[in-house]
Amino acid sequence: MDFNEYQNKAKETAFYPNIGSNYIYPVLGLVGEAGEVAEKIKKLIREKEGKVSEMDKEEIKKEIGDVLWYIAVFSDELGIKLDDVATLNVEKLASRKKRGKLHGSGDNR
Repeated sequence: MDFNEYQNKAKETAFYPNIGSNYIYPVLGLVGEAGEVAEKIKKLIREKEGKVSEMDKEEIKKEIGDVLWYIAVFSDELGIKLDDVATLNVEKLASRKKRGKLHGSGDNR
């Protein structure tokens, strides 16, 4: 499955107020789900010395999937294709690497 196919399938399962003109809802969901990923990692550090079991991986995978869903739906709200997001990101990072700018701060380095 490519990103655009995933985005279309994600859109089919979207249910929230004013779909198509409400980018705020998926942004809030994205932040919440990213927090759930962080929470699982925090508990692994606290309870398992950071060791990740296969069962932990499966649970984290579910949360990462939720993050991806919200990214797909948020992108769709803005009329942005997820394939374009992925392509742009890889190109940006490759350019930074080539120029020795992977470290540092600033969006446009």
